[in-house]
Amino acid sequence: MIKSELIQRLTEENPHLYHRDVERIVSTVFDEIAGALASGDRVELRGFGAFSVKKRDARMGRNPRTGESVPVPEKHVPFFKTGKELRLRLNGDDADDEDED
Repeated sequence: MIKSELIQRLTEENPHLYHRDVERIVSTVFDEIAGALASGDRVELRGFGAFSVKKRDARMGRNPRTGESVPVPEKHVPFFKTGKELRLRLNGDDADDEDED
């Protein structure tokens, strides 16, 4: 699903809201998540998952075309860890099955 499809579905499920308002809400949520990650913060959405930033150290890489070694600088990459409820939903497990283990 892409952002425009999400906005369309939310608009259909909430006919009392204008399309432009739903678009503004979705954009604001995404902007806040991106802003928090850019600041080095962690964003947790209970039942869904947590967004965080991981640091990748500098290393020596290889140019696949020439085989030449090239330095790859340190960088920060977004990371998402699914929440328990989302994992259970994706795997079709019932929450009661978890208690039996």
